[in-house]
Amino acid sequence: MTDAVVVPGGRYGPAAGLLMYAGVVAERRGATVHRLAWSQEPPDPFQPEIEGWVRAEVGPRLDAVGGNPLLIGKSLGSNAATLAAERHIPAVWLTPVLTLPWIARALSRATAPFLVVGGTADAMWDGAQARRLSRHVLEIEGADHGLQIPGPLTDSVAVLGRVLVEMERFLDAIDWPGRAGQLAGGRVVET
Repeated sequence: MTDAVVVPGGRYGPAAGLLMYAGVVAERRGATVHRLAWSQEPPDPFQPEIEGWVRAEVGPRLDAVGGNPLLIGKSLGSNAATLAAERHIPAVWLTPVLTLPWIARALSRATAPFLVVGGTADAMWDGAQARRLSRHVLEIEGADHGLQIPGPLTDSVAVLGRVLVEMERFLDAIDWPGRAGQLAGGRVVET
């Protein structure tokens, strides 16, 4: 069985916009998608303690799923990069907080491939750092931390489409979940 675990941001739930569609990409490839919700209010997201808090929230879910799931995380969820590195889990990091040194260090230790997606108008994004950490990078000119860009709303919707296309390309490049998984239907588990 193939699984994907969706980890939310601080104010961006696991079934909201971008994360919902990212989960659908995995589901359409035959994965069971596990959408994690935080069990309590997180501590200060800019202090090192947040990494341990995210580990305590995400680790048990990864243990329950087992195997080698795809990890999909947004912003605050990128604090799970240490878990991904330790467990050799492929990942999709949507607006990871690359300005926090512990996240950048965790990503630098990753042995499984990962995609990073961010925008040039996001103060927590560092495009040069992203390109040093991964060969799979999508940088959206003018996009903020929510991957929205100025102008008509339809322009931001088009950004969502670009992100999903890039996620498909990334998963094709790493052959996830493999041919057998792509032929099966998936499902979603809310937790």
